[in-house]
Parts: sequence; C-alpha cells; structure tokens
Amino acid sequence: MSSILTNTSAMVALQTLSNVNKNLTQVQGNISTGKKVANAKDNSAVWAISKVMESDVAGFKGISESLGLGESTVAVARSASETVNDLLTQMKEKIVAAQEENVDRDKIQADIDALADSIGATVSAAQFNGLNLLSNKEAEAGSGTVNVLGSLDRSSSGVTVGQIAVTKEDLGTEASSVSGTAIAAASNNLTGAADSTATALTAAGTPPTTTVTIDDVSAGAGFSIALSAGAGNFATGVNTSDANDIKYVARDGDTITDVGEGLVKAFNKYAAEAMGDDRSTVAATFNATTGVITFTGSSVTGDNISVAVTEYAAADTTIGGGLEEVANIDVTTDTGVENALADIEGMIQTSIDAAASFGSVQGRIETQSDFISTLVDNLKSGIGTLVDANMEEASARLQALQVQQQLAVQAMSIANQAPQTLLSLFQ
Repeated sequence: MSSILTNTSAMVALQTLSNVNKNLTQVQGNISTGKKVANAKDNSAVWAISKVMESDVAGFKGISESLGLGESTVAVARSASETVNDLLTQMKEKIVAAQEENVDRDKIQADIDALADSIGATVSAAQFNGLNLLSNKEAEAGSGTVNVLGSLDRSSSGVTVGQIAVTKEDLGTEASSVSGTAIAAASNNLTGAADSTATALTAAGTPPTTTVTIDDVSAGAGFSIALSAGAGNFATGVNTSDANDIKYVARDGDTITDVGEGLVKAFNKYAAEAMGDDRSTVAATFNATTGVITFTGSSVTGDNISVAVTEYAAADTTIGGGLEEVANIDVTTDTGVENALADIEGMIQTSIDAAASFGSVQGRIETQSDFISTLVDNLKSGIGTLVDANMEEASARLQALQVQQQLAVQAMSIANQAPQTLLSLFQ
C-alpha cells in the first residue's frame, strides 16, 4: 500500500543518512584530534585509565628531575672525597719522609699544615644547591641521611613514593669537644664499674681489668674517659686534665660500635703518648657484640691507675669532623712522627670509604634514572595504544563513509520522489 502521509522508504533513508553522518563526524574528529578517545564520552573506561597513566607520567617527570639533582649532588661529594683522598696520600708521603731523622721536619710540617688547609677548603666547597654531603654535624636525628626521590609506586592500596637514601660521610677537619656537667650514671647510656665513678686498676702481678657497657647512642652524645695514675712507674703528665683529652662525640648515624671503637682508639693513643715505655699492658679493647669496653691495667705491681667514663648531653658537645685528627698531626717530634703514620692510615681509609659509598649511590641513582626514562617512554606508548587513532584506518574509513553519505543522499532523494508516482493514478 502506498501512502502520501507516511513515506517508510524516506524514513529508512533518513535514518541511514543520519547514522552515516554521525560516523563521519566521529572519524573527522579522530583525524582532527589524532585520538580515538578524546574525552570521557568516547569511551569512559579507556579515558579514565589513560588519565591515570598520564598523571603517572607527569609524576615520573618530576622524579626524573629529582634524580638528576640528587645525582649531581652525590657526584660533587664523590669528587671531593677523591680529592681529599689524594691530599691525604700526599700528606702520607710527607709523614713517611719525616720518619728519617736527617730531614727538616719543620718544613715538612709546614707542607702538612698546608695540605690540611686544602682538605678543609675542599670539604667546605663540596656543596651543591646548598647541600654538603661531606658535613654531618647536626645533632638532630635523621640529619645524617638525605633522601632522593627515586620512584612512584602504584598499588591497589594507593600511591607511595620510593626514596634512595644517601648517607653523609663527614670529612671535615673541625675539632669535636665536650663541656659542662656530665650526665649522672643513673640516666646516662653507660653501665658498669667504670661508669662515671673512677675505678682503680691496682697492679698485683696480674693485669687487673674493669669494664663499662655502652647501652645506646644518639647524635651529639659525647663520651669522655678520665685517666689518672696514683702511683708506680708512670711519668708525670699521665693524668687527663680535661674531658677533651680522651673523648668521642657521636654524629647522626653512629652506632654503639662507632662510639666504642672511637673511645678505645682515643684511650690507647693517649695512653701510648702519656705513658711511653711505662705503659706496660695498659690498654682498652671493645667488644662490638656486647658493647663492652674493657680497660686493662698495668702488669707491674705498684702501677696504680684508675679510669672513669662519662657521658655529656648534646647541648654540651660539639660534633667534630671525620678527619679532625688531621689538625693534630705533628711530625716535629719522634713520638709525633710515629703517631702520625698510624693516624694517616686511618684517615685515608675514611676518605676511601666515603668515596666508595658515594660512588655506589651515584651508580644506583644513574641506574634508576635510566629506568625511569625507559618507563616513561613505555607509559607514553601504552597511552597511545589506548587513545590514539589509527590514521591509516581513519583515512580509509573516511573515504568509505563519504561514499556511503553520497549513496544515502541519493537514496533519500529517490525515496522522496516515490509519492510523486501516485499522481499518475489520478490522470
């Protein structure tokens, strides 16, 4: 049945033309924007995923900048550590030369002092953007470690950041010191017979011993050992006259072992210098497992000495540099020459450890930086796969839709002409 009121063919043709035009508009949008998912309306799920990934890409770009800053900072510290090591090696050459008695030790000492000044200047200048990794003199907990932003970790529970910890390695030459009133035995970090109270080591043929245990340490805590000789063969001047004669001030990051070994080293050095040949078996040892310092007296009957260990609060201490012994090197005397050789070996090892530590961290930061760069490229590629339009496919589809549009227009024209055939029935 034909009707002049309802043209079904025209309606079908119009619907077809409308769909073709809609698809054509979509393809033209893909071509103009380069994306098949330009907004949430196109595909809400894919659009949401792509936006999360784009935010991660932006975050990783910030991380890459942070890694670049961290790498430069560590590189400066590593280079300065290596320079300090070279200067200490030159100093060792001077000290070795001073072992010969037929040399001008005063001039050698002048050269050593100049090298010490160079070390101090190098450490002071080893900063990047105001941060010096070769200085660790803050008593605040955590100040001995600097964190470099290293990663962005996304999981089902949320987003967290990963840090690369860089530990400061102090190579300064500033002297440490303790002063004021020592902390009472009941509240300090020491226990044992030699805690605060002088403990007598009276020789009776067998070397007597006494101990003190280090229970805990914190940044800025200062520990001092008082030594006195009451009788026997010890020469005048054995007694410590100041809390700074035998001491160790902890910096942030130091452990009980660091403090114990530091105190033992300072005690033995002082005893060797003050007692000379009369030192006998007087010495201190440290057990890193138990935290116990054991003091051994003289094996000679009548050589009576006493020791006492005390702690000072951070408010009463000054944290020194890791190479503070540089300022104490004196090759103008035979005793000084002997001590200097042992001291310089320890300081050279300290600088080597610092350079190696910074080198290791710098390599890790470089590796992480390369990974972040590759990860960003992969994320961008993934985002492109999700939302970018296939231009070859879009071009072919555009041409096909243009043809469909022309055919739909023609079909619409034919359908609209159909009712006119009804006029022939009334002629």
